[in-house]
Amino acid sequence: MPVHRLNHAVLYVRDVERSVAFYTDALGFRPVPLADGLRGAAFLQAPASSNDHDLGLFEVGQQAGASTAGRSTVGLYHLAWEVETLNDLEEIAGRLAELGALGGASDHGTTKALYAPDPDGNEFEVCWLVPADLITPEALEARARIDHLDIASEKARYGADTPGGIGISRLASV
Repeated sequence: MPVHRLNHAVLYVRDVERSVAFYTDALGFRPVPLADGLRGAAFLQAPASSNDHDLGLFEVGQQAGASTAGRSTVGLYHLAWEVETLNDLEEIAGRLAELGALGGASDHGTTKALYAPDPDGNEFEVCWLVPADLITPEALEARARIDHLDIASEKARYGADTPGGIGISRLASV
């Protein structure tokens, strides 16, 4: 029974209300109703998702220390969410910039990605995947390096409203 996809992620946060506001403002997530009596938690659903929830948040309090994952401990590096079009990616880049949270924008050849930390420093990625039929040999070569993402140039190349694809994984099965 092969795994099909990631259904949801769960994060520990210092202040659940602050985190809900951030993910709502930054990515358009919406809260889903909780069971009665469940306090200090929130479940959020991405705008185009059919999952019950895509992100669970559990409050541990302001005294919680920062994660040292990747610096001195093992742990999660980041979560990655896909968007449908480069226009969507550009819109989210603007929202993240307004919130002072846009940490980087990278061109990985077959993936165009934004990186940002949430209020507790949990990093996430928002990406658009180049459709398999548009992947060029140059894009495949670019996977070996990380270039700065110029969304305007990518929109001119691929189209602002071109739906993202299943990307490089599709090439392996064709």
